[in-house]
Amino acid sequence: MHILYFYQYFGTPKGGWSTRVYELTRRWVAEGHKVTVVTSLYDKSDLKAEGAASQQFIEGIDVRVVNVTLSNKHSFLYRVYTFLFFAIQSILYALRLKYDVCIASSGPISIGLPGLVAKYIRRKPLVFEVRDLWPDGAVELDLIKNKSVIKLAYWFEKRCYLASDAIIALSEGMAASIRSRFGLQNVHVIPNASDNQLFSNANFPFTKPDWAINKEIFVYTGTLGLMDNCEQIVDAAIILHKRGNDNVVITFVGDGKERQELEKKAKDHGLTNIHFLGLKPKEEVVPWLQHATAAFLVFKNVDVLNTCSPNKMFDAYAAGVPIIQTTQGWIKELINNEKCGINVQPNAPEEMANAIEQIAANKTLRDELSGNAKRVALSLFDRDKLAT
Repeated sequence: MHILYFYQYFGTPKGGWSTRVYELTRRWVAEGHKVTVVTSLYDKSDLKAEGAASQQFIEGIDVRVVNVTLSNKHSFLYRVYTFLFFAIQSILYALRLKYDVCIASSGPISIGLPGLVAKYIRRKPLVFEVRDLWPDGAVELDLIKNKSVIKLAYWFEKRCYLASDAIIALSEGMAASIRSRFGLQNVHVIPNASDNQLFSNANFPFTKPDWAINKEIFVYTGTLGLMDNCEQIVDAAIILHKRGNDNVVITFVGDGKERQELEKKAKDHGLTNIHFLGLKPKEEVVPWLQHATAAFLVFKNVDVLNTCSPNKMFDAYAAGVPIIQTTQGWIKELINNEKCGINVQPNAPEEMANAIEQIAANKTLRDELSGNAKRVALSLFDRDKLAT
């Protein structure tokens, strides 16, 4: 089978971004399928491009790179431009390439344009992958305010779902939203996954900085952006500082629009228990998680983000690391059922500080949560199983 996959953020573990599509497609290639991924440049991925577009082969995956760069640091209007530019360029691939099935991976929802061309003009089966509920996220975060634009976005979302032969949602919350709003039954849940083999590798070089020696390391990995309430972590670090807790160090491994503001706040409060390492390739993130006591998962307190399927959680579990998290949907239920982390309320830094101290001070509890995290990674979220 020849699979055509439209996904705007493709990258490998050499980059600092999600590797979901890379990990899935390289497994499909190993099984004998042909896979073509049409993507663009993301400032956190490891891809490069020459000319208007280029063709690269990565572990047998035919990767077509449209030379337009995306970044969460860009303005909203410029990001919309890059989304639409990529979607229009992708239509050409949908029209010209030979393939048996098309996968269009959203967000942004504009990725549905080449998918609809594949479905209605090329008469190919369409699988629509929902990584985020668009445009719900943009509307709830007030990124889109114009009523006519909002109406158009929801109309287009509906057209994408109705055209799809199968819809793949990354969480049960996303799937429930789609089923309830559109009465569709062809919605399946395949969440992000734990790369257990990668995170079980003990051969990654790692030297603890002086400030981390003999400390309990708590790690946040990934984007420091508008959706992520990383300020709650900094506020928790302030509370720990005031309590005189010098046993814990908080490490941010990532970058984003909010980083500068977060660093300023930490500096203004004279914090020595918090460090910002910037963006690192996934291969360099692995040892930080392997040496962590726990990891953080924090999002803004809006309904749509309770349905998220964040890579940082699956990476932590693959490393056998429990999480401290603030979402109020399926992840909260997972932790309640599987005992693989601690739930805290959003916008409650004192509650987060208490959770940090609880795990840091109680090795028995930490070991129990850690064992459950690894069990969940192997039994529920293993990449090989989900790729199949």
